[in-house]
Amino acid sequence: MNQNTPNGSPLLPDNVSLAEQKQAILASIIATSDDAIISKTLDGIINSWNPAAERMFGHTEAEAVGKHISLIIPHDRLGEEDIIIGNISRGRKVDHFETVRMTKNGDMIPISVTISPITDNSGRVIGASKIARDISIYKRVNEKQGMLAAIVDGSDDTIVSKTLDGIITSWNKAAERMFGYTEQEIIGKHISLIIPPERIREEAFIIGEIFNGRRVDHFQTIRQAKDGRQIPLSITVSPIVDGNGNIIGASKIARDISEHLSAQEEKARLFEQVKALNDKKDEFIGLASHELKTPLTSINGYLQLLSSLITDEKGKRFVDKTRQQVKKLNALVSDLLDVSSIEAGKLRFTEERFDIVQVIENVIELFAHSNNNYHIKLETDITELYINGDAHRIEQVLNNLLTNAIRYAPGSNQIIITLGREKNDVKIGVRDFGVGIAPEKLKQIFSRFYRVDETNPNVSGTGIGLYLSKEVITRHNGKIWAESEPGVGSTFWLTLPLEK
Repeated sequence: MNQNTPNGSPLLPDNVSLAEQKQAILASIIATSDDAIISKTLDGIINSWNPAAERMFGHTEAEAVGKHISLIIPHDRLGEEDIIIGNISRGRKVDHFETVRMTKNGDMIPISVTISPITDNSGRVIGASKIARDISIYKRVNEKQGMLAAIVDGSDDTIVSKTLDGIITSWNKAAERMFGYTEQEIIGKHISLIIPPERIREEAFIIGEIFNGRRVDHFQTIRQAKDGRQIPLSITVSPIVDGNGNIIGASKIARDISEHLSAQEEKARLFEQVKALNDKKDEFIGLASHELKTPLTSINGYLQLLSSLITDEKGKRFVDKTRQQVKKLNALVSDLLDVSSIEAGKLRFTEERFDIVQVIENVIELFAHSNNNYHIKLETDITELYINGDAHRIEQVLNNLLTNAIRYAPGSNQIIITLGREKNDVKIGVRDFGVGIAPEKLKQIFSRFYRVDETNPNVSGTGIGLYLSKEVITRHNGKIWAESEPGVGSTFWLTLPLEK
């Protein structure tokens, strides 16, 4: 029985001649080769076809032997065969000729072929042997590398690679523009050439991260150009690994952030200017409001005294109307003071336990007295409900909501206030039957100085009330919102946490 050597070659009996042993070994090598090995006559007739050729082209040995080599040559490449046979006939070897050949099912395979003359005992060329290697994967790799090279070279960002020792191995055109060094000047030099001396320790940190397989993302630093310019950069550094997964270097992408930093500095400067102006504005509003409070209090006092002295009904009515306007002016000044306090973070709240039902009833009574043509109805089955907070501020919110309900419902004489409990909150609603609010404006109504109907001169208002109301309710850990339908009316809802 024949045995094989460890490398797969047959181990032949001792009585087999050396020539026979050599031929058997060659046959074994051809049969086990990963490359397609084919022989043909000078007329192109195939006379041998190894297993690798079967795998590569799909034709079995029985199907290929005796056929013309054009069996695997695409029609547009048949001219290559004449050139190859011409060289072989003159005893010339064709080395690593890259071409395309065709499989049994019509697929095209890029191959590299080496073709050598076959001679007889007299040295006459009688045929050719062809070794073909599928280079599809190498083609794809080369194409990918070419594409990546084009991307790197055409990038506006600096892209540099280096070894773990810091030796620069690649340098794209953007790097040339940024730092002033050409590729010839920089390749093979240490990366410290572009690092300012006071930042040289950064390189040790970066390489340490890369050595441990960690990427360094958007690291902001300074690097130095050939002419000494300091360039602020944002860099991303990633490990480069070989086919075995070993880290062999680092790739660096650097972007000049000079304009970004300048924009940030300008933005910060403008912010400080606006803040300073805003502080002065708040200071002015606070000062002016305080100064207005004193004469308004005096005017109201004198008007009250005058009202008690006048007996004429017509004169008394004029004084009362004047007092109402002074009251409105006083409320406006108070609102401005509150806005100023909110902006400065100084709006004061008094924490106390109070009955929200009593607060609502007080507000209704006050409005019913001054608006006797309006019917304000409270719908609730609750007689007493205590919460914690600032009763005066909650009353201020309800005053704002009722004032708006009257202001924006000129053709109506009814307002409904609802009071109920919802889980751990008290829920209050103020409903009017007025003009309503357009859907696109609902999100803005709680903004400072925003007015829903600013184009209508018949509707007065400053756009402060709802802004203050939201601030008050938010400070009480509650919520305030509105639901509305144009032409039907609006309901303003607010929730406040119940006493725990």
